Amino acid sequence: MPDDLLMPGQRIARGVCRLLRSHDFACLDEVVPKPGLRVDVMALGPKGEIWVVECKSCRADFTSDRKWQGYLEWCDRFFWAVPPDFPTEILPLDSGAGLILADDYGGEILGQGAETPLPGARRKAMTLKFARMAALRQQGLRDPGL
Repeated sequence: MPDDLLMPGQRIARGVCRLLRSHDFACLDEVVPKPGLRVDVMALGPKGEIWVVECKSCRADFTSDRKWQGYLEWCDRFFWAVPPDFPTEILPLDSGAGLILADDYGGEILGQGAETPLPGARRKAMTLKFARMAALRQQGLRDPGL
């Protein structure tokens, strides 16, 4: 997608995905772990770890979000990703969340946050969902008429 068509949160997500790729994670944006929840970025690590990153472009974007705590049960680590000028003091980092500063082109992990390992059955289900979503998106790019 051309840069001028990306929304601010999508720009942050792109930078997050570039950052996490440099840490050997595979990323998907806009993943639905269950109906009613849509995470901005889900990343699958080389050891099977699952990270969720919620991208917030401004204070209003953050304060209007009422669903973020529902994401915690779908990942081993949860992160907020915000632009460098974001007022990070308003983020609930004491909840165990990590912090990523990101822009269009990359980012930096400022805090890892707490690791809360997923139960085995949920990890398997999320890994399969991730793999199927990635394969279906790739197939859609290869054969848009399908």
